[in-house]
Amino acid sequence: MKEQEIVDLLLARDEAGMDALLRHYGPLLRYVIAPILPNTQDQEDCLSEISMRVWERIALYDPARGNWTAWLTALGRNAALNFRRGQNPAFQAEEIPENAPSPGPTPEEEVLVRERRAAVARAVKRLSPKEQTLFYRKYYYQQPVAQIASELSLTERAVEGKLYRIRIKLRKTLGGEGYGKQ
Repeated sequence: MKEQEIVDLLLARDEAGMDALLRHYGPLLRYVIAPILPNTQDQEDCLSEISMRVWERIALYDPARGNWTAWLTALGRNAALNFRRGQNPAFQAEEIPENAPSPGPTPEEEVLVRERRAAVARAVKRLSPKEQTLFYRKYYYQQPVAQIASELSLTERAVEGKLYRIRIKLRKTLGGEGYGKQ
């Protein structure tokens, strides 16, 4: 079954679309969430959550903004990160006094964060395709160096060296040693 057929079935709220999604894209989604959630049961729970998110948000998918696989893997990665945060006691809700200042960033801080993210995105786009692949695998998909090395037929030391050089290149592009420190 082709990608567009699956999307069409999901848009039509046909459960066959969900079966096809899991059959065709389940392995990819497991691959994306495995480094974030090492426990197999957590991976299965998260995959169920991803399925529900796809079902609920399929109308938001816009082929003009990006391809299906990128949309799906981003959704999967974010669901896994949220799932992991939900398990961490440090992220659990606590009683907040009424007179406590807002824990969120100020509007000025939000603008600075958006500008930093945009600058990092531009800097990453300047990297070569191989460098971008390494960057995204390590820092976006959070894959271990050993996995990256194995799948790219490199040594772990070679991957670590390349990542080190990428960080130096990005630091230089972004304005030096002090860029992004808080």
